[in-house]
Amino acid sequence: MTPTPSAAYDLIATNVQHVLRGKPDLVRLAVAALFAEGHLLIEDVPGVGKTTLAKCLAASIDGRMSRIQFTPDLLPGDITGVMVYHQGTERFEFHPGGIFANVVLADEVNRGTPKTQSALLEVMAERRVTVDTVRQDVPRPFLVIATQNPIEMAGTYRLPEAQLDRFLMRLSVGYPDHQAEMQVVIGECAGIDPDVLRPVLSVEDVLRVVDEVRRSHVDPEVVSYAVRLAAATRTHPAVRHGASPRGSIALVRAAQGLAATHGRSFVTPDDVRDVSRAVLCHRLVLTPEAELDRRLPEQVVAEVLADAAVPMTHARS
Repeated sequence: MTPTPSAAYDLIATNVQHVLRGKPDLVRLAVAALFAEGHLLIEDVPGVGKTTLAKCLAASIDGRMSRIQFTPDLLPGDITGVMVYHQGTERFEFHPGGIFANVVLADEVNRGTPKTQSALLEVMAERRVTVDTVRQDVPRPFLVIATQNPIEMAGTYRLPEAQLDRFLMRLSVGYPDHQAEMQVVIGECAGIDPDVLRPVLSVEDVLRVVDEVRRSHVDPEVVSYAVRLAAATRTHPAVRHGASPRGSIALVRAAQGLAATHGRSFVTPDDVRDVSRAVLCHRLVLTPEAELDRRLPEQVVAEVLADAAVPMTHARS
């Protein structure tokens, strides 16, 4: 029996939070991205659980999982695959790279060279690899969870803003509170880590949930609200380049995923608001003056949300 999107969320969230303690809102957004078939960029300082979240999500799905550790000597062919000549058959055969999996953990993606990063980001957008003019589709569901460390920039290559647009959401884990950190320490000492988690959903279940989320109702007023939010970032005085129409699409798709985690088959304006920071901030390029004033994309999004009129259609009380 296929679980409903709400039941699927409960299964995954319970499984992930068995290891990752004290971050229910973060887990909800990550699962919403999975339901929306979007890719995740998890960015934070070392030691707060970026890789743990990615590994827990991957372990919760009974599909093929691949981990690619980005280093300066990683080659594009290591990600996409290569054609290899076999003497026995006297023909070239395709050997798939690490990208051919249902869940791909791209660990420390900013340690790869720009050429290697481009190979990953191209597959994320097109969901296929073309080698020697032969097209190879990646499997469905296809979720890339990339992590990067915003400090210790020596020997790293910052992802270009245009390519950050490939990620549906950028999330930060943040430090746990005292009680949650105690649970993390006790769990670690007891040997509870992502490797002990069992899959709670099959690939077929995830695909059915994704298709059901795609069919969820989005009122035109809610779509208009999302488009107005994205458009407002383009005219904000602190922004040099605002969110593109792809950002508007990402807002609505992420809101569909979030609504599903709340057990609803329709999207409310509050869903759009709740995903706006995770969806929009990494798509904004601030002006040099704003950067000198130490302004942040999060502040811009907060101002855009405060100024935009919220439609009353299906608004939560």
